[in-house]
Amino acid sequence: MGRIILGLDPGLAATGWGVIESSGNRLRHIAHGTVKTAAGAPLAERLVALHDGLAAVIAAHCSDLDCSEAAVEEVFVNTNPQSTLKLGQARGVVLLVAARAGLVVGEYATRLVKKAVVGVGNADKAQVHAMVERLLPGTKVTGADAADALAVAIAHAHLAQSLRTQARIAAS
Repeated sequence: MGRIILGLDPGLAATGWGVIESSGNRLRHIAHGTVKTAAGAPLAERLVALHDGLAAVIAAHCSDLDCSEAAVEEVFVNTNPQSTLKLGQARGVVLLVAARAGLVVGEYATRLVKKAVVGVGNADKAQVHAMVERLLPGTKVTGADAADALAVAIAHAHLAQSLRTQARIAAS
């Protein structure tokens, strides 16, 4: 069995998640979905709901599979400072849940994820979604947030593999 990677696309309203197996250059889809919070609820309640939802995802999909890595997309800055702050708080919960579960967390800029998956850093969501489904044959990804989470996991798998290869070459 290869490495099991949990990809996470943080958001306060919806946080996408995806679990893949990476074995060399081969990728296999395991599961994906979205943790949603109630828009009208107070911020603290939404953060608790996000925490509990992600903890349940990890318990359901990572415990039995020996998941040891998580990949999280970095926050981009919105024009609205309040939205950026709330997104940052949601991202903090995402990082906390993964770290508390004992997962080694990698963080990736959106442009780097798009470049790793699509080939260009300015790809749109539709292109990312299409490439995720192509890279994970037979998978029908439901939702843009889940597609982004799977893209982060795929980028982590490829980039981590490249780093390990470079380290082996340098050690030779």
